[in-house]
Parts: sequence; C-alpha cells; structure tokens
Amino acid sequence: MNILVVGGGGREHVIAETIARSNQNPNMFAVMAKKNPGIAELCRDYLLISETDVEKVVDYAKSKNIDIAVIGPEAPLAVSLADALEDAGINTVSPKRAAAQIEFDKAWARNFMKKYDIGGCPVFGVFTKKDDMDAFIEKLGNVAVKPAGLTGGKGVKVMGDQLPDIESAKAYAGSLLEGDSVVIEENLVGEEFTLQAFVDGKSLAFAPTVQDHKRAFEGDLGPNTGGMGSYTNAGALLPFLVLDDVEQAKQIMKDTVRALYEETGVLYKGTLYGQFMLTKDGPKVIEFNARFGDPEAMNVLPLLETDYVDVISAIVNGTLADIDVKFSEKATVCKYAVPAGYPDDPTKDSEVITGDMGNALLFYSSVYEKEGKVYTTGSRAVAVVGIADSIAEAETIAQNALDNIEGDLYSRRDIGTAAVIQKRIDHMKEIRGY
Repeated sequence: MNILVVGGGGREHVIAETIARSNQNPNMFAVMAKKNPGIAELCRDYLLISETDVEKVVDYAKSKNIDIAVIGPEAPLAVSLADALEDAGINTVSPKRAAAQIEFDKAWARNFMKKYDIGGCPVFGVFTKKDDMDAFIEKLGNVAVKPAGLTGGKGVKVMGDQLPDIESAKAYAGSLLEGDSVVIEENLVGEEFTLQAFVDGKSLAFAPTVQDHKRAFEGDLGPNTGGMGSYTNAGALLPFLVLDDVEQAKQIMKDTVRALYEETGVLYKGTLYGQFMLTKDGPKVIEFNARFGDPEAMNVLPLLETDYVDVISAIVNGTLADIDVKFSEKATVCKYAVPAGYPDDPTKDSEVITGDMGNALLFYSSVYEKEGKVYTTGSRAVAVVGIADSIAEAETIAQNALDNIEGDLYSRRDIGTAAVIQKRIDHMKEIRGY
C-alpha cells in the first residue's frame, strides 16, 4: 500500500512513525514545507512544497499512486485538500472542507452546536458590530474572546488571565473585528482535557484522555502557545476525571459526528479532537479540531496497539465498528523543547543537537534539516515522550531525554510532575465541591 502523509511537524512525525510500525510494510511518502528529518528518514520519497498548494499535492499523490492520504495540519483542510484528493480518486483519512469547518470557523461551529442542541455548548454570541459585542461582554461579565478563524492555538484570550478586565476584553475583541467575526463566550472555569477519536463517518474509536499545557512558562504562566507538553495516565482517565466525565464527552462527540452529516451531507472521516473544560456542570466544549492535536497525538499514537494501517483502512471503508481499536494502558509524558524567546520573540536558525534519548521517543517538529544538521524555525522544535507504568516514571524518562538536547532552547520542566498533577486534582475537587 502507498500512503501519503501531508505535513512536516511533530504531529506528522508521530503519524509517520505509527504507519511505519505497521505489519503491512506500506510504502510511505510525504509532502512538507520544510524537511523534517524524522519524517524524511521513514519515507520512500518526499516533496518539499507548501502543504496548502492543493494542485501540486494532488499531482504528487497521483504520480506516486497513493492509496490513502493522511492530512496532519488544519490549514490544508481549510483549503479543501481532502476534497481535491478524493475527487482525484485518492482515499483520504481527513475530513472534507464542509465537515472540517467545525475547526476553522469557530462562529459556524458554535451556531452548529446550538442548532442541533449538542451538549456542552457554553453561552456565546457571534458578532460583527462593536456596539453589540461590547454590550454582550458587559452582560456576561467574564468572557473568553475568540477570533472566528484559524490562529494556530494562539488567538484566544480570556479575562482574569491575558485580559485583566472588561475594558481590555472589549479592546481586544474590537481589534479582531476587521474582516472577520468574533466569538464571545462565557469564561469556563475548570480543568481542560482532550479526547480524540478515529471516525469513519458513523462510528468513533476513542483514544485515552490527554491534558495539554498551553502556557509558555512553568506554573502555567505566560502567553498561550501551540502546546508545551502533555500527559496521559495509565488507562483512559486522567487523575482528576471520573468515568462519567469521559462518557459525557464521548456522547457529545458522537452527537457532533451525527449532526455534521445531517447538516452538511458529508461523512466526517478522519480524527476528531474535542477539547473540553470540565466544569462543576460537567464537560463543556472549548473547541473541536478536525485532526489530531499537537502535542496530544504524541501521547496516544505510540500507545496504539492495533495496526494503524488497519485503522485508516477501516476509516476509508466505513468499517471502524468491525475492528477492536486498542491502546496500551501506559502513562505518557510529552515535553517540548522550543526556541528561546518562544512564542513572542523566538530565536531562529539555531542548531539542535540530540544526544542519548534513553527510553524516550523523539519527534521533530518545526525544524529543518540542512547538510545533515537540524535547525529551529522559530516555532516548537523537538518533542520527547516518556512511556511507563506511571506518570512519575514517564516524566523522569522524558526529562532525562530533554536534558540531553543541546541548543538555544527552553522547555517546561514541570509538565507531568507530581506537584502540577496534584494541583489539578485539588482544583477539580474544589470545583466539584468535595
């Protein structure tokens, strides 16, 4: 089988690694904007072009007789790459544009949830006029401000955090109005968690829950990033979750997949990512993504025990319900090394040197290879993943590996540590009223 991976980041590196583990020994190809050395090493051939150059990606896929394409990042989905590949007769394990807009149009996504009465939808409003928006912000009092379009995980700001008061919320929301609508939502209070699922249009196969750490600095301080690291517990539940929390989140995602077909007439095929806030009233939807999370893919895909080629074939054929998708019941901790100064003023073109990784997995992200050396681009550079029977053991494995990476880099040492996890548990106990 010939399989194409579109994208050149950490998420795509772990996707490629998972495909390469298949007993079916598929031939792998890639399209990426810059040469990711980890992906390139696994491929029979690769093409270095923009992942949103739909015509060239399709031409390349046809020239390599690709059987199945997997699109990693969100931007190609927004420019209808999955549609174009399908139209060219190439099966694609990523949603078509009509279904993928659940990620790239936050205004559409919220109105869609409201129309189909999907659970977990916060109080929200969508605005194109400043006066109406300001009045709504005043009414809610404590808000999250979201640009409607794609922002790489960095455009959302919330009061009490990046926005100190109502006036700053109004000012930021007003700055986003030019050329786009703005979503204003109640500021959800609780603990975030991520639930990801393989989807064939009707059936969903869920991965273990993950908690990402968006803030740049230790202690959950600083600006939002694409994600500084993440962890899973041994088994499906994070330490602050109970089974009913996850069952509610699963039902929300099942209802969403069903309603997407009703609304668009397009079967949602690929991976659906639900980011939830666990509140005193249960899980609320922060957002949906139409692909794996980064870094969350690096926590769950290494745990996948079922052959990934079987999984993506079942997604294509609509037979996901016929296979038993299993994940190893191990804990994982993922930590990112990012350029110094990230995200506001990152160093670029700095060499990254990886030493002994021990038992950790290494995934290259926003880097490029030149003359046998690896350099940073200004975004997240390298991720390490520890896998063990406990979070504490996995954290030690990841941190030891991180300590053996040299370069002008920074990382959060606190992700996966006992103190940070206990803080989450205590916070959730307080919110539940224990």
